[in-house]
Amino acid sequence: MRTLVLRVGAVFGSSALAAIAGGALVDVELWKAAAIAGIVAAAKVSEELLRAWYEDGVLSKEEVAAAFGKVKK
Repeated sequence: MRTLVLRVGAVFGSSALAAIAGGALVDVELWKAAAIAGIVAAAKVSEELLRAWYEDGVLSKEEVAAAFGKVKK
């Protein structure tokens, strides 16, 4: 569980950092652009995890990897 929380936090942070430049270009306050991007990214991953858990009450490593965008080939 701790790892999932930290990974969702990492998704939030990486998306927030990416949005800072975009926010500066369109004259949006940096903290607002970062917060919105981070919240949306974390919510997307959380939704994927919840949908996978809802199916059978168990999260497999593959389901977690898929939620974070890592698809094994």
